[in-house]
Amino acid sequence: MNNDKSIPLADAHVLVRDPANGPMLNPLTPGEVLSLGRAPGNTIVLHDERASRNHAEIRVNDDGKWVIHDLKSRNGTTVGANEITSEHTLIDGDTIQIGSITILYCEGPPPSLSEADESDTDGTGITGEMSAEIAEWHSTIRYRRNRSRLLDDIRESARTAPKVGQAAAELCRLAFTLGRTTEVPSAANRALESAMLGSNASKGMVLLPTPEAIHEERMTVTDLYGVAAVPSDLRIDAIPTNLIEAVLATDEAILAGPETVGEQPPAITIAAPIRVNGKPIGAIYLSSEPSDDEKSPDDLEFVIAVCDAIGQVYTNLEARETLSTRLATAASENKLLKERLGERTRMVGASPALAIITTQVERVAGTKATVLVRGESGAGKELVAQAIHDASDRKSGPFVCLNCAALSETLLESELFGHEKGAFTGATDKKAGKFELADNGTLFLDEIGEMSPTIQAKFLRVLEGHAFERVGGSTRLKVDVRVVAATNRHLEDAVASGGFRRDLYFRLRVVEIAVPPLRKRQEDIELLAHHFLDVFSRETGRKIEGFSAAAIRAMQEYHWPGNIRELRNCIERAVVLSASSTIDVPDLALSTLASPGDTGQIEPTARKFTPETLATIEKRHILATLECTGGNKTKAAKLLGIERSTLDRKFARWGKAD
Repeated sequence: MNNDKSIPLADAHVLVRDPANGPMLNPLTPGEVLSLGRAPGNTIVLHDERASRNHAEIRVNDDGKWVIHDLKSRNGTTVGANEITSEHTLIDGDTIQIGSITILYCEGPPPSLSEADESDTDGTGITGEMSAEIAEWHSTIRYRRNRSRLLDDIRESARTAPKVGQAAAELCRLAFTLGRTTEVPSAANRALESAMLGSNASKGMVLLPTPEAIHEERMTVTDLYGVAAVPSDLRIDAIPTNLIEAVLATDEAILAGPETVGEQPPAITIAAPIRVNGKPIGAIYLSSEPSDDEKSPDDLEFVIAVCDAIGQVYTNLEARETLSTRLATAASENKLLKERLGERTRMVGASPALAIITTQVERVAGTKATVLVRGESGAGKELVAQAIHDASDRKSGPFVCLNCAALSETLLESELFGHEKGAFTGATDKKAGKFELADNGTLFLDEIGEMSPTIQAKFLRVLEGHAFERVGGSTRLKVDVRVVAATNRHLEDAVASGGFRRDLYFRLRVVEIAVPPLRKRQEDIELLAHHFLDVFSRETGRKIEGFSAAAIRAMQEYHWPGNIRELRNCIERAVVLSASSTIDVPDLALSTLASPGDTGQIEPTARKFTPETLATIEKRHILATLECTGGNKTKAAKLLGIERSTLDRKFARWGKAD
């Protein structure tokens, strides 16, 4: 260490430029520490919320130099353009910045306070160029604030703010009142009343953005309107708009005056920003006549706190309005989706067979009986189950579907009863089963005949009302679920062969509903075709007027091996691919598959088989297709899946052969 210490200048000093208290000279005395911070015990008390309670200190180091030492402050200390992290040696002319407070370190004889004040060309703390009108207002500004500390640290505020009790009580009342408001104007009126009461103002206005300007990046006075005013006829052009512009531009609250605005008498003015998400979007303006009751920084603190309350209420009400709009939109969409789902799930037809099914559904829906729905694949068994659910007192509960044939035994058990985390390889999370998901609702199990005997036993216990456990779990679960099962198999044969439990068969077959195939519901084919035509025309936006007479006749004569599912897909394909506004026979592209019988097996053909060559079969098929298209080779080639040129070559070859 260098023991040849240089003696610090006895007349070194600092010039403090505090926007709240004005300029202040402080000499530096060797051997003494100059402390800086918000706490009252500091040598220089900093009136800025960005300053810590014990922010920094200026002292002489071991080398005899004046240094500034940051005391691990929250927002840091800047010397010149650099933020210091430890001890920094000061030189003549160094500028120390703590929040909005500037401290100038000088060596030499200290100037008079008036000379120091004259050197403060921008003591207001507002940076950038200002208009002459705004500069005139700045000459009357006495206090500025960025944030209110009244409610941040009530104990500290109680020591420094004499009005803290009244202010806190009024702010508490205001908070409860604003919490009950449902509209911005009423909240603004209540806040203005509190602000005027707390600051003893005679008139005031709350300015908020117009709906058109709410998303502007930076607000100006022209973007605002007076949402609340006292007196009620106070207009924006009657208040100092330049002051409001300064508040919006700097995001600082201002206490200024007394000053004359236009032809009005001198007045003391308070203007503070209303912030949303840290950005000024409006302002409060307050005005009072000069009196013995001098305005202080405490009045400014109170008004800032009121502004913060308005900003929070404004944010909450805007969020509630947005949420309300979204909920209304979601409700409308939900209603529309339910209507569309109702169209897709309602049973369409006028045949006696469908009337019988409808009657059975109405009778069984009000009971808790298990239902077994039987019929060919695609005949509409799920629609019957949905109709039972919709007509029951469980319609507000869930309707859960599961195809038992699509899963292996292990996966089916997991899907039905759920599993715990780690129950088997790949079980990375706990999962609720279909029984849990269908609680207080209906569980529809399709292809029930494909369930393995092991799962049948556990399934039977749940049907009988017993509790169950998830796969890999020990917690017993009990649910209230109505089961509707469906199959296209003869379960009696499966029971006889031992593939299906006899007791489960009788437990499922409490009520049995048989759904006839579409070929036995000739009266419903045209109604279903028009129903699907309407559905897919809306979905695709195609303007299809209807079916030709030949198309209707073809659909009536067709055996529909895929039942309603095939008809639906057939109409959807025709709507998408039809080149005209009327669907004709070629657009239907009906298949040549044989129909399954009531047992689900393919019915054998009654015609005696005659062996033929592939060439003969191909020729007969092409000629039949050409006849269906009315001799249109282009359509025939498209239906056959070949090029038109290929079709021409075949006709040319057959012509030579003939």
